[in-house]
Amino acid sequence: MLRKLLFSQILFIGILLFTNPLALISNNLTISNVSLTGQNAAENYAFIRFDISWENSWRTSTAPNNHDAAWVFAKYRIGSGTWNHVMLSPSGHIAPAGSTVEVPSDLVGAFFYRDADGSGAFTKTGVKLRWNYGASGIGDDDVVDVKVFGLEMVYVPEGAFWVGSTTGGNEAGRFYTYPNTDSPYQVSSEDEIVIGTSTGNLNYVVGSQTGDNLGPAPASYPKGYNAFYVMKHEIPHHAYVDFLNCLTRDQQQSRTQANLSIGVSSVTNTYVMVNIEVTGSLGSPIPVHRSSIRCDASIPANDPITFYCDLNQNGIPNEVDDGQHIACIYINWSDTKAYLDWSGLRPMSELEFEKACRGPLLPVAQEYAWGTASISNYSSLINPGTANEISNSATANSTFRNAVLAPSRVGMFAKPGNTRAQSGATYYGILDMSGNLWERPVNLGTPEGRNFTGLHGNGILTSSGDADVTNWPPNNGEGTGFRGGYWDSSQYEDPMRIAGRTYSDDPVERRRNRFGGRGVRTAPSN
Repeated sequence: MLRKLLFSQILFIGILLFTNPLALISNNLTISNVSLTGQNAAENYAFIRFDISWENSWRTSTAPNNHDAAWVFAKYRIGSGTWNHVMLSPSGHIAPAGSTVEVPSDLVGAFFYRDADGSGAFTKTGVKLRWNYGASGIGDDDVVDVKVFGLEMVYVPEGAFWVGSTTGGNEAGRFYTYPNTDSPYQVSSEDEIVIGTSTGNLNYVVGSQTGDNLGPAPASYPKGYNAFYVMKHEIPHHAYVDFLNCLTRDQQQSRTQANLSIGVSSVTNTYVMVNIEVTGSLGSPIPVHRSSIRCDASIPANDPITFYCDLNQNGIPNEVDDGQHIACIYINWSDTKAYLDWSGLRPMSELEFEKACRGPLLPVAQEYAWGTASISNYSSLINPGTANEISNSATANSTFRNAVLAPSRVGMFAKPGNTRAQSGATYYGILDMSGNLWERPVNLGTPEGRNFTGLHGNGILTSSGDADVTNWPPNNGEGTGFRGGYWDSSQYEDPMRIAGRTYSDDPVERRRNRFGGRGVRTAPSN
């Protein structure tokens, strides 16, 4: 019999999601009671069983005609070996009544969601994902350790949408229908889009970092017309910690800033995502700009390191106020690529960025991700570092230039009863797309960006910890840029706004205090 070491991986994220116009909460996703069961030694398969729950799940067949979901994927190791990605079976999964398990054709993970319209707490026990473990070279009597992970996602339906702005907008670098710079462009299919100076072409206002004005946008470049899923919020600290703790020592060295190379057993900058060590009044290290991911000062010389969150600086891992839910800061482009490849997701394109924000609606001049030109700030935080971190202002709806000078808890402004604008939510209910940390989509303004074909991560990294997916922009950042602003942006800066493309062609690779990450996945067609 296949022997099992049961590993229960719990993920909890305080998030709210809002439909239009009513508000619905979607938060506290947990995966628990993970086990291997139902082994069939003759056919070399077993089931990965777990319970899953989140509050106020929703699905609606009216506007915005979408649903929330959990993207679920798993890792395994044999004995004390390295962690590997679980490739699911193409069929044979068991979804409890009232739910759907949808496994894409690449078998990297599964979407789990309601099977009919409804809202409220969504708790299902005994979800079973079939795993043909024999195909991974696992013997019937091997000791296998399994981790299951979940990310909250938002479904963006198939359909036409607009990019750009309108009269009075004047956002830098904005898309438009040639020759009228105030005329938005409609994306009506995934077909090739001509970029140029003939009437009716897609074009954009030229700036120093907006692109080469060449084209076309090939049919293979993801345009946002087809349905796709978006991470509901930016990668939080605890998710990046989970990622780091599944890597080899060489891979961990690549995905952090501190010197953690093999042979090192003493760490100076224990807050490992930053290349400096700042000390507080007592002489101990402190997290820079709330970057709470750390390791111990004394580490094994050769084995993988255990990382944790410690925003309160007392050396005790993962306490309730240790910043697990703050948007993960100081991750560069190659870090983001690696995390998305490891989790089976992919980067978004800049056309998908505008679709995810605006939905099918016509543009509003100077609009932010929540569809209005109004924005509100805060001056301090209540319950800082906890899953209940909120702003001190009842009207705040975005993290931008303020006295905190750091990112906030993901989805912090979404509260029961709030409207889309009050919560800083996009048309589909995606959070923090204007402010907190930069979004980094693949651009249309460079050959490296236009070469992007939207392939998904396969859960596997190179031995050095890099993504290895064909036609993703290279590690130097060529083909990428920045949209949506960050915690120190001014509300008057065009990058905070949906149509603003000031830095859409900005290949920066170093880790900076404004960089985060978010992934997407094309909706399954099988």
